[in-house]
Amino acid sequence: MYTSISPIIDLLVNFSVVFTAPTFNKFINLALGWIVCTGRHSISRVIQFFPDGLTRNHCPFYRFFSRDKWEPDDLTLQLLPLVLSFIPDFMTVFISIDDTLCYRSGAHIWGAGMHFDQLRSSYGKKAKKRTRVMAFGHSWVISSLLVPLPWSLSGFIAIPVAFRLYRSKKTCPEKDYKKRTELAVEMLDFILRLIPLSRRIMVLGDDEYACKPVLACVLAHKEADPHIGEPWGVSRQIDLCGPITMKAAFYQPLPSPSAKRKRGRPRRKGDRLPSPRQLAEDDSKPWETSTVSIYGRQVKILHKSQVGWRYNITGTRLLRMVVTRDPAGRIEDRAYFSTDATMTEEEIIICYSRRWAQEVQHRNLKQFFGVDDPQNGWWRHPKGERRDQQRPGAAAHETRGQDAVRRTVPFILTLYAVVVLWYLRHGNPTEDVARVLMRAPWNNRKGEVCFADMLSAARRELLRPILFGEPQESRGFDENAMRLLELLIAA
Repeated sequence: MYTSISPIIDLLVNFSVVFTAPTFNKFINLALGWIVCTGRHSISRVIQFFPDGLTRNHCPFYRFFSRDKWEPDDLTLQLLPLVLSFIPDFMTVFISIDDTLCYRSGAHIWGAGMHFDQLRSSYGKKAKKRTRVMAFGHSWVISSLLVPLPWSLSGFIAIPVAFRLYRSKKTCPEKDYKKRTELAVEMLDFILRLIPLSRRIMVLGDDEYACKPVLACVLAHKEADPHIGEPWGVSRQIDLCGPITMKAAFYQPLPSPSAKRKRGRPRRKGDRLPSPRQLAEDDSKPWETSTVSIYGRQVKILHKSQVGWRYNITGTRLLRMVVTRDPAGRIEDRAYFSTDATMTEEEIIICYSRRWAQEVQHRNLKQFFGVDDPQNGWWRHPKGERRDQQRPGAAAHETRGQDAVRRTVPFILTLYAVVVLWYLRHGNPTEDVARVLMRAPWNNRKGEVCFADMLSAARRELLRPILFGEPQESRGFDENAMRLLELLIAA
């Protein structure tokens, strides 16, 4: 077993309860190798950096994903309390839900299929020709918590805490098929049971996840939360914020029971209110102008709002709907809503903009952390049997390929969270920004660290005692040696 040469290993020790002792030893080897590895992150390359425990061959590390006994949800049970400890008690807990496509190659990869590729597709009013591109791979639905950055007044970083693999109808038995929104509800219900009732929660989703099933889950927990160790009927502060279609139907609340009503069946909803599109085109209600801090800069935006019911979606729950317009006319009008009708229009706009942190997380995982690189999880038909000529691809060999696919990406996402949490507690943003400016003095807009800087700092933390024997503080450390270490990491 590894001795604690770094606080990174101290964080990884929190996951020891998930594995047996031999499996945890493999977990530490793979985790440290994955963090230090540059270039393509394949298992055979990762284990070359920290080969402790490697005896005759490398197969035990592949069996860590395909055969060893552990579950991805057990990682969530240990990771979620660690992430919550970085969110102050007085601050709202933001839960962002989104999906991303991890590219794969090979017809024998379990669970892979053709999915819509948002990065290669074009959309929007300004696009001359809209294109819809499909790509082969795994579609993962990810739930993340947004953690405030200590060096930024309004910045957040998304840390993944729960994960589910989406399988299309063509590649999944009918009894096992679940929509992405159903997977999101399953994760959200799992997460909410682990968060203390005293925490204020705001769920963020794009137009796919700010939907009726997710909203029903939020309202169910808001009214009567089946929290672990708590009695039923305990309410909690939880709301949902997201975009809404410009054709959405809104209604006024019902008049008071004392008001005179007509004969016949009692009304279930009030008079019809303007839809978001009608509200945007209504000149009788003028636009209000505000300057809000979104996406890291000050943006001037026009907005107007109304409060009402979306009866078919939320019943008699009041929603605040906000319509926004770009004063320069570069972006089409858009509408957003919040189940907290007391929020101001500016608060709703700023709240939803924080969801972008998860998009940045997906970019970091693919460009710097190799979530697209592993190609494990392939199928092989049983020995002595021939493949059915009517079925493309190979037949399943027990559940090895399935387990490898289900575990590899959650393993990578957990390590991503460990790197970020370590840096938030032990990192030095001022020094790391200075290091970047020393290598690239022309980058005069560099003011804050990004995940690439956090990852470089983590690699220095792990490689320094291996290359130089002792920590920097315990001996006269040569600045040229540190410079050499930075160049090696950059290479």
